[in-house]
Amino acid sequence: MNDTSRILVIDDDPTVAEVVAGYLTRAGHQVDRAADGAQGLALARTARPDLLVLDLMLPGLDGLEVLRRVRASAEGAGLPVVLLTAKGDEADRILGLELGADDYVTKPFSPRELVLRVQSVLRRSRPGTAPAPDGGPLLSGDITLDPKARRAHRGGRELSLTLREFDLLAFLLRHPGAVFSRQDLMQRVWGWDFGDLSTVTVHVRRLREKIEDDPAAPALISTVWGVGYRFDPTGGAA
Repeated sequence: MNDTSRILVIDDDPTVAEVVAGYLTRAGHQVDRAADGAQGLALARTARPDLLVLDLMLPGLDGLEVLRRVRASAEGAGLPVVLLTAKGDEADRILGLELGADDYVTKPFSPRELVLRVQSVLRRSRPGTAPAPDGGPLLSGDITLDPKARRAHRGGRELSLTLREFDLLAFLLRHPGAVFSRQDLMQRVWGWDFGDLSTVTVHVRRLREKIEDDPAAPALISTVWGVGYRFDPTGGAA
């Protein structure tokens, strides 16, 4: 990326934090570090980072609680968050995604992979960097989405979407009526050729909670059993 972003790394392992900070710094970013959740929350408020790299396993205030508090604050609602998770912590990882994390990297990880994930999330978080067909907004019923401004509304009310939720909604709006498997969505929305498909499931569920009248009986994002998901612009029955 051409311009410097400020990144806050919250990890209690000094070796991991040092390595991550070193790679991010060499990639051109300004890095702040915190060794526990309380310090991380304080820095998130004062340093105003562009992205948060958050370890789930923290002493005292754990990563999930940090994420809850960040997302509950006005300044942190749209802050991009990349989680660091242990290989066996699938339940915590899914909960982190449900709380609004944008991406995750599983330990042990390659620092270069983490930098690439961070770069990808940062690119998508910047207004005007997402591709927009015909350069204009997307419209379906009472849902409008402006890819350049990265803002979406339903019925005149602005939707509070994370980066991945926004990208997922934009993709579905561009392909009404088409059915996509979770693997398709992971490749075409996330840009991943492999990964935990439950990530897609969680984001679909979160997006339904924000755009459906009744998320328990979705009319816009239908489940096509045994295949995947379909966006029905008229809100037709699944």
